[in-house]
Amino acid sequence: MPMRRNPSLTLSVLSLVSRARFQSFLSEVSGQSLALLVTSWPLRAKPHQIPISKDWLIWLLLGGRGAGKTRTGAEWIREQVMERGMRRIALVAPTYQDAREVMIEGESGLQNIGYPSERPSYASSRRRLDWPNGAVGYVFSSEDPDGLRGPQFDCAWADEFCAWTHPEDTLSNLRLALRLGEAPQLVITTTPKPIPALKQLLTSAGLLISRGATSDNQDNLAPNFLAAMEEAYGGTRLGRQELGGEFLEDHVGALWTRQLIEDTITGAPEHEFDKIILAIDPPVSTGERADSCGLIVAGRIGTGRTAIAYILHDGTVQGLSPEGWAKRAVNLALGWDADYILAEVNQGGDLVSSVLRNIEGAPPIRKVRASRGKTARAEPVALLYEQGRIKHTTCFPALEDELCLMGAKEKPKGSPDRADALVWAVTELMLKDRPTPRVRRL
Repeated sequence: MPMRRNPSLTLSVLSLVSRARFQSFLSEVSGQSLALLVTSWPLRAKPHQIPISKDWLIWLLLGGRGAGKTRTGAEWIREQVMERGMRRIALVAPTYQDAREVMIEGESGLQNIGYPSERPSYASSRRRLDWPNGAVGYVFSSEDPDGLRGPQFDCAWADEFCAWTHPEDTLSNLRLALRLGEAPQLVITTTPKPIPALKQLLTSAGLLISRGATSDNQDNLAPNFLAAMEEAYGGTRLGRQELGGEFLEDHVGALWTRQLIEDTITGAPEHEFDKIILAIDPPVSTGERADSCGLIVAGRIGTGRTAIAYILHDGTVQGLSPEGWAKRAVNLALGWDADYILAEVNQGGDLVSSVLRNIEGAPPIRKVRASRGKTARAEPVALLYEQGRIKHTTCFPALEDELCLMGAKEKPKGSPDRADALVWAVTELMLKDRPTPRVRRL
């Protein structure tokens, strides 16, 4: 005979704040109560799979592949039906087949979670789920937005929103159908993609956003899956989107696009470098909230119009004193056998070069001053990227994010110190005529 839910036990479990206290609690329960604890979703769920508040209209879970999005949506619907008394539920997927194979019959779908006696039956001909307690769920496809006209619901789960055929129209009709009960809510689970519909959704009022990476759910994945995926896609735009669950988009007016940067990733060259430098964009202030100190190592192979510049390392740091980032810069320069350190001195003046020279073993220091704005300085560098004359030896996610905001209408939250340092490095290596020093290897 199946066990029934014990509300007081569930509340006591949810009040636990640490695994240590939970272990102590386990020692006091046994039998059916222990079995209930083992299968309790609040105890098994990862932080991104539980909403941090109840005051929302839409809960948007942006997650990588295998991050547990389907299980999250299914468990939320189960809770609405079994604990909150919801009776009319909308289930929306990219296609009717997706709804059946993933949301309903999938390993983490509605027919495979919770106690068997509480699970719904599915009538495929009617596209309808029936729970034993009388709740009813209706299945819809994004290929048919008008199918949502007419019905009304008190909660809904929308899966893989970014793969919908007609995302704007389907979501609009779905939200208009959520008009039963005191506070109808919608859960959207999706791997993010830079589509206009998602960007518009992110500006919605009453939106709660959770984010989960594939690695967050590694306990429930095949042991070699993460390793294989990281090897294939780690650090790439596709990997950040499909595994990290990050929302990556190209910004209007930006000098760089995601694809432009991804096309530059080539690995370390086999040829010898003619010059290697470390470029610094120093912070104006110090402390944990100060701007970062941009530290970019770059090298050049060849001269003139056949020259190619390589971005070798992003060593940017934050929260250090001038002596702290100066030591880091000198160590990086020595470690990469740099010919010299190139430092912007607009903000700190001679203090920047003097603090660097005071570090024991410091290589030669060259100073540069900005006479134009950041975007104007970056434009000729972006052109070199378009010409295929700048390469990245690996992925630099934080640096790439800053580059993709340079010149954009949307202003970055902080100073683009990494991008500024890169612009100085490339300008020095590719857009100025200086004597070529001795050849050196990477």
